[in-house]
Amino acid sequence: MTNTPNSRHTSCDQTPAWAELQHLHATHRVDLRQAFTSTQRFAQFSFAAPYVLADLSKNLMDADIAQALNRLAAQTGLPEQRAAMFRGELVNRSEGRAVMHWLLRQPDDALKNLSAGKRTADIAATEFIAKEAIEVLQTRHAMLAYAERIRQDQQITDVVNIGIGGSDLGPQMAYLALKPQASRKIKFHFVSSVDGTEISQVFTQIKPETTLFLVASKSFTTLETMTNARTAKAWFLAQGGRDVARHFCALTTNTKAAAEFGISTTFGFKDWVGGRYSMWSAIGLPIAIAVGADHFMNMLAGACAMDQHFLHEPLATNVPVQLALLDIWYRNFHDFRSRSVAPYHSGLRRMQAYLQQLEMESNGKQVDQEGRALKVATSPVIWGEPAANGQHAYFQLLHQGSDVIPVEFIVVKAPNHGLADHHTKLLANALAQSRALMMGQGDKNGHRYLPGNRPSTTLLLDELTPQSLGALVALQEHRVFASGAMWGINSFDQWGVELGKVIANDMEQRLHTGQTDGLDGSTAALLQKLRS
Repeated sequence: MTNTPNSRHTSCDQTPAWAELQHLHATHRVDLRQAFTSTQRFAQFSFAAPYVLADLSKNLMDADIAQALNRLAAQTGLPEQRAAMFRGELVNRSEGRAVMHWLLRQPDDALKNLSAGKRTADIAATEFIAKEAIEVLQTRHAMLAYAERIRQDQQITDVVNIGIGGSDLGPQMAYLALKPQASRKIKFHFVSSVDGTEISQVFTQIKPETTLFLVASKSFTTLETMTNARTAKAWFLAQGGRDVARHFCALTTNTKAAAEFGISTTFGFKDWVGGRYSMWSAIGLPIAIAVGADHFMNMLAGACAMDQHFLHEPLATNVPVQLALLDIWYRNFHDFRSRSVAPYHSGLRRMQAYLQQLEMESNGKQVDQEGRALKVATSPVIWGEPAANGQHAYFQLLHQGSDVIPVEFIVVKAPNHGLADHHTKLLANALAQSRALMMGQGDKNGHRYLPGNRPSTTLLLDELTPQSLGALVALQEHRVFASGAMWGINSFDQWGVELGKVIANDMEQRLHTGQTDGLDGSTAALLQKLRS
């Protein structure tokens, strides 16, 4: 049985480092153009992690600020909280759960050792972890064997993934990123919205006898997912489909409900896997079908390498920690309320949507681990677009708008296509935009004036591969955990999602009955308009 962490979090705003940072913010104005007169700045503020180089040199900090931020990480107890997560303790206190998505990324040999009670280089084989390691290994092998059977099944030409939130955003993001490695025989479709437009358009592209439906819902009760699943089954049968058990598979722990639906093939995952951290689990089945077992395992290996970096690298050179500290510096001292994510690779075109859930659902909180009101702001708003399009859409605001918005560029050195001239132009634009944000331009009275000194981070990958994607995503996961730990919040619950679900159930009934008693005037009037 796991334990709740014993170490009490020190409120970040009560640490000596916080007061020091307040003083530094008031007295140190960092001008990036002047900072780069030092030829050592890039070397000082760029950090290497597995498969990712993080260039933080174009950010509004100097050596004094960086050192104070590192002291903040230590004084808030981040190393102890990190260790507690990797010990399988109940770091998700409000739900009484461990947080062990990292266990899903351990290699087979490590899982075998843990299940036998043998400590690995990183993980102690507690009784709880040993038990969970056995189940992870068994589910992984069964899932990947099933994925290979589907890949070799000549009848299956389409896979429809029905899920929402983490059961959609992670698999869809990874599939698009790894499409060059994906099967060309099978087309993939992702259905998440309860808006019937989405699934009805998928129906026009598939045939019942050649389609596999994956229903991804841990409880097998998620409203949007189960509405779409029932619609898919009704369509399948109406179109002459036979053998629901062959053409439907469930990613769920509710095997009884899945069996009642007609599904016999299920793959489960544990309650210590949060939805937005679940693409490494059975929820990753569509990824495994797309790219195959070997590439899926390579993705896990890249993530595991980043886990080891996060767990062992000193705070001052730990990339997830440094990104988290930068997030706190901007959110709490500069009052920058959003961050724009700009991937210069079309394969990462769903990365922003994935990161929106990962960060805002994790850290969009206003109470601490004990349920007490926080005195500091937390998650910024995450937004963006693949940057080639973004440059001709919202970059105007980034350069000349009244708000300063930090930008995170994601750049891939080598293309996965043969059009070298295209890729050179893409890379040139990435370098140009980060430099233009920093340098600015022109007469302060002119329309062409760009103030410059606007911060950006560049995350550089040599290639976009299963390994580098796994590392990049794990990097972002640990960054979110680290910033949440320093803020003192639980990054692994999402109670703010629940109220809307409850009210939606009530509204659905009222749309049928027309009952408006107890509603506010706006909702009542809108309901009547929608019924008329």
